[in-house]
Amino acid sequence: MVSPSIPVVEVLNSIGDGKKYITSEELKKHNNPSDLWISILGKVYNVTEWAKEHPGGDIPLLNLAGQDVTDAFIAFHPGTAWKHLDKLFTGYHLKDYQVSEVSREYRKLASEFAKAGMFEKKGHGVIYSLCFVSLLLSACVYGVLYSGSFWVHMLSGAILGLAWMQIAYLGHDAGHYQMMATRGWNKFAGIFIGNCITGISIAWWKWTHNAHHIACNSLDYDPDLQHLPMLAVSSKLFNSLTSVFYGRQLTFDPLARFFVSYQHYSYYPIMCVARVNLYLQTILLLISKRRIPDRGLNILGTLVFWTWFPLLVSRLPNWPERVAFVLVSFCVTGIQHVQFTLNHFAANVYVGPPKGNDWFEKQTSGTIDITCSSWMDWFFGGLQFQLEHHLFPRLPRCHLRSISPIVRELCKKHNLPYLSLSFYDANVMTLKTLRTAALEARDLTNPTPQNLLWEAFNTHG
Repeated sequence: MVSPSIPVVEVLNSIGDGKKYITSEELKKHNNPSDLWISILGKVYNVTEWAKEHPGGDIPLLNLAGQDVTDAFIAFHPGTAWKHLDKLFTGYHLKDYQVSEVSREYRKLASEFAKAGMFEKKGHGVIYSLCFVSLLLSACVYGVLYSGSFWVHMLSGAILGLAWMQIAYLGHDAGHYQMMATRGWNKFAGIFIGNCITGISIAWWKWTHNAHHIACNSLDYDPDLQHLPMLAVSSKLFNSLTSVFYGRQLTFDPLARFFVSYQHYSYYPIMCVARVNLYLQTILLLISKRRIPDRGLNILGTLVFWTWFPLLVSRLPNWPERVAFVLVSFCVTGIQHVQFTLNHFAANVYVGPPKGNDWFEKQTSGTIDITCSSWMDWFFGGLQFQLEHHLFPRLPRCHLRSISPIVRELCKKHNLPYLSLSFYDANVMTLKTLRTAALEARDLTNPTPQNLLWEAFNTHG
């Protein structure tokens, strides 16, 4: 039976070859939660109901609704996922389905990596990282419990911060199903090392991170660029864009203008306490009405963190040391927050939804790699190869360095950007980006700092 939303003429026009066809324009009409279709390799699938069960959440499907999503599907799904598509097939094929040359080569690369078993070969990095993290946590606890020295306590705080950095990389691996052999064990690892040890929910991470990957550097679709009122990477945010991810307006009011006007000075202090925001975002998500996979386990794991961490801090002799301990640990993890922003803040941005037919191009445009020696790979958790990770998010980090030359050559062949900077240069470029937006914010009315502050306080009280 022909769907009432599909013109009969579209079906009849191509009935000669035994297949039913629709055009890309017709597919675009099926782009809302109650009527959600996508195309993969030219076959059209109805994922309206599946979106409610999708392990990656409904956001990726909604962001790419009504489009051909072949490249994104290949990037995020193992070969075993293809067999689940048959039950979602509408019976229609895409009449004007086309594949660009860069997409064709991207898919060929993904196929070659899969045939080589690279997505399953995880190396011994996880074992080494777990042993390293265990050593760091043990040293931190020992320093707090068995030393009376202020400086040993501060060193313990720094060690805890370093441990959290390494745990975040492991949580990232687990979230992309790279860490353990099965999906179930990856889920357990994510909740244990994410919620229990760091206090940051793996459910929150998946919710935001999947959206970030799909809509890399879209100002209104990528939550990783939506930091008003504190930070704005582009003057386009001054138009008070509506965040499709959060479902609210990113208001650029006098308070935001004040903070943004000095963001190139406040950037590093903000990164030092950015962890507080992650704790808050975790709590807000877990108490929200939004459908959250494994909500109970996520809440339980978060409660475990808010039991052991306050207890550890309470063993310090006085409040000044406790506050200093927490601040030192946060400042050390701030290095990681800086790294994450370096990968995207200074890259190209755009407004609007992501498009399935320029997957490779959008990833190259919106990411920046960090150049470092191989002996520093542990410190960056493999994410210094940000473009390689965005193109092949299921690929274990032990392979990212080896595929980097291949990706670089593919970008060069198709005249696409491949930007890799030293950690220092990436910091400089990010600060320049923030400074440019800051000066543009000041030039809106050319106010003095005193007037900006006065206007902000008059607005917000």
